[in-house]
Amino acid sequence: MKPENNEAKTKIALLGLGLDNLALLSLLDNNNAPVEVTICDFRPYDKLPEIKTKNLKVDYRLEDQFNKNLSDFSLLFRSPGWPLDCPGIKEALKNKKTKLSSSLNVFFEIVPTKNIIGVTGTKGKGTTATLIYKILLANKINSGQNVFLGGNIGIAPISFLNKIKPDDYVVLELSSFQLEDLKYSPRIAVITNLFKEHLAPAGPNNPNFHSSLKKYWVAKLNIAKNENNKYLVINESLKKTITKEKVAGKIIYFSSSDLPSKLSGDYNKQNVAAAVEVSKILKIKPELYKKTIAKFINLEHRLEFVKEIGGVKYFDNSFSTTPESTALDLESFNCPIVQIAGGWDKGANFKNLAKIIKKKTSFLIILPGRGSDRIKTELKKINFPSNKLILVSDMKEAVKVAKQKAEKNGIVLLSTACASFGIFKNYKERGDLFKKYVREIK
Repeated sequence: MKPENNEAKTKIALLGLGLDNLALLSLLDNNNAPVEVTICDFRPYDKLPEIKTKNLKVDYRLEDQFNKNLSDFSLLFRSPGWPLDCPGIKEALKNKKTKLSSSLNVFFEIVPTKNIIGVTGTKGKGTTATLIYKILLANKINSGQNVFLGGNIGIAPISFLNKIKPDDYVVLELSSFQLEDLKYSPRIAVITNLFKEHLAPAGPNNPNFHSSLKKYWVAKLNIAKNENNKYLVINESLKKTITKEKVAGKIIYFSSSDLPSKLSGDYNKQNVAAAVEVSKILKIKPELYKKTIAKFINLEHRLEFVKEIGGVKYFDNSFSTTPESTALDLESFNCPIVQIAGGWDKGANFKNLAKIIKKKTSFLIILPGRGSDRIKTELKKINFPSNKLILVSDMKEAVKVAKQKAEKNGIVLLSTACASFGIFKNYKERGDLFKKYVREIK
């Protein structure tokens, strides 16, 4: 990839400097690619991740200039958080000389293996992808093939690209924002479920969203549209929806698995069932995948068991940012529940959740946020007792109240049904603070 002295360099722009474009920049730099790189980001320079390049000179267009004159570039590499309908992108693509791509498209273009398993869905995709990865790792003793895990789970696929051999396996957790402009499909695709999600911005640092549930579904379905796809493993609840669509591969349905598992949450039985179907496609021995499933525990911040104190169990599902996923959390337990909920409003409907809270929650602690106001409004409509609800200012106070209100043999559940923006940087910080204060309880 080294340029000749007289070779004109391609002008490229990295739209947003997140994990994916940081990994892409590193790849280009390590290969001394014949490119001129400009980083476009709405944040000021001191708020960007630090970069160090050996071969490439990097320019910047920041703050109010971040999406101006993008037609200056031949290639635009979009971060998943950067909206496709950005006026700057639309204007640039009019000249037909500027092309739009992404780090994930680059990965699929040059990855040497075809053994790629992609997992998407509103909820459960991280757990399902990780479980499939663990099963493949256990099978490595038999196959000798290396296994890699990446994607929306927090590892940019391009970061391990140079380690992958033609027979290796790659498992990718893929969000709708990664999929919406993906030109490829994995050989095996998994769709765990579909709820209303990402229909409004999750915060000023996450402006991307889908303008309708239909567009959200279309983005997800990209995982199985390209001819690369040979199998689509999909939740049986989506059978009517998927039969109306044209997909490339064979459709295999899953519902729920009763295999022994340490996973909390009834819905995780569906995630296990999806992993089992993938294992069957790959002809992995049942005794091997059953043993792996039996040992597998909840991922961090995904109905993660934190601690038991005085007969009360504490669970962290800070990742639960929709009413639908929080409803599933509540339905998974048959004991007194002290719930911590509320936060940033993403335009969700809390009507059904309010009914489930009234039925399942013995005491509700609400964090600040516009979503919290809407939850309270729905609860008031159905006469939720005012003495079973309190608004707190922060997580420390929430955990303190939870300890006071929790009953022996009951649980304290962080499952907010809302995004974290407002008093937290992200769902990870929210969950980390919950766990910190729980572990400080004497």
